[in-house]
Amino acid sequence: MLYIGVDLGTSAVKLLVMDATGDIKKIVSKEYPLFFPHPGWSEQKPEDWFEKSMEGIKELTAECDKSQVAGISFGGQMHGLVALDKDDNVIRPAILWNDGRTGEETEYLNEVIGKDKLSEYTANIAFAGFTAPKILWMKKHEPENFEKIAKIMLPKDYLAYKLSGSFCTDVSDASGMLLMDVKNRSWSKEMMDICGITEDKLPKLYESYEVVGTLKKEIADELGFAENVKVIAGAGDNAAAAVGTGTVGDGMCNISLGTSGTIFISSNKFGVDENNALHSFAHADGHYHLMGCMLSAASCNKWWNEEILKTKDFAAEQAGITKLGENRVFYLPYLMGERSPHNNPDARAMFIGMSMDTTREDMTQAVLEGVVFGLRDSLEVARSLGIKIERTKICGGGAKSPLWKKMIANIMNLKVDVVENEEGPALGGAMLAAVGCGEYPDVETAAAKIVKVVDTVGPDEELTAKYEERYQQFRKLYPTVKCLYEKG
Repeated sequence: MLYIGVDLGTSAVKLLVMDATGDIKKIVSKEYPLFFPHPGWSEQKPEDWFEKSMEGIKELTAECDKSQVAGISFGGQMHGLVALDKDDNVIRPAILWNDGRTGEETEYLNEVIGKDKLSEYTANIAFAGFTAPKILWMKKHEPENFEKIAKIMLPKDYLAYKLSGSFCTDVSDASGMLLMDVKNRSWSKEMMDICGITEDKLPKLYESYEVVGTLKKEIADELGFAENVKVIAGAGDNAAAAVGTGTVGDGMCNISLGTSGTIFISSNKFGVDENNALHSFAHADGHYHLMGCMLSAASCNKWWNEEILKTKDFAAEQAGITKLGENRVFYLPYLMGERSPHNNPDARAMFIGMSMDTTREDMTQAVLEGVVFGLRDSLEVARSLGIKIERTKICGGGAKSPLWKKMIANIMNLKVDVVENEEGPALGGAMLAAVGCGEYPDVETAAAKIVKVVDTVGPDEELTAKYEERYQQFRKLYPTVKCLYEKG
């Protein structure tokens, strides 16, 4: 049988089809536009996601025996607000995860409702990118649109709805809405009251590997599939990527270097750090995870190379970098504000420490190191909880850089396991589809069978010591410059 994984990313939808053994048959990617109607805003049209996903599925399966397609599932960008009216029309463009307009609403939730209450209701505090602050923003600034809302859903769930007619979401993605009681895997009545919505406007909750329905007849006919092709709930992109790298079960770690950067730690037990610096979410394997998320990771490298250096040859820019652990230039990676652990949408990127002998390579090196230093900030929070992490998997576009992997190993003092297929959320989605269709009894079994480690990059004792000194300097920078980001 064949299983399709759909990764609904911020710049493109990536689709893959795999067989029952996990062998990937084909990968397709389709881009769609991203809109910035005002400074700090970030939006997309859900209709574009569906159109490009359908194009991608057709291309993906053009040479397959379509009768063998058994299931479709998803990984997708989290937190986005998709609102439909009573006729299932999209009311306004989706407000995305990296949109920073909800500063006032976030402050209201954290300071007036209170972080303690939010943590009690949802296991998390408010961040500007989360869905609940966006609902409050829409209620205040677009009341006529707010009144039209019949359904609220997340980006990947819009695809599931269009394909199957099932108004659904999964617990991992819903964890990032600030509307769900994560510990008990149910919607929070208190948060619904705060946001002024009722439960009928929210989708039904499923585990990530559960079947939510089958393809609608017209969709099946258009794709040339059988109507009994199952649609499986799927997961938020980071939980799906964790499945795709085998980061399931207790005490496993995955680092994702995509547009955003995350450090993801799976756990069989529910847990929250005292300052809510890390997100405490449900995991796609049926358990839980802690996650630190920085809003700009590989996107920092892309910005530096394409917008500033005017090149797309990233590898050539990294080729001359040899003096690891000795760079005197620091880069704060806050192009779009920052989430974990600082929770400051107004933070911005900056270089510090340049001198007359600073080179192009020094600047490029600082960008790469700054992203890893930022991720280590979240790792240190996990370590403060007594969580012992000795190794990590890695995925995302940045994972293709040998230099970046070496930096992660030495800045974080971890063994970095490289998996055979670095396809992240799309592969995780296909694996969830296989579990949902009964090919595997559970997510952990699927991961053990499908995910293969092909290389490990280990830390070097001397280089780790050098980087420890650099990191201790880096961690002083944000508290020092924080006052510069204050509006006044």
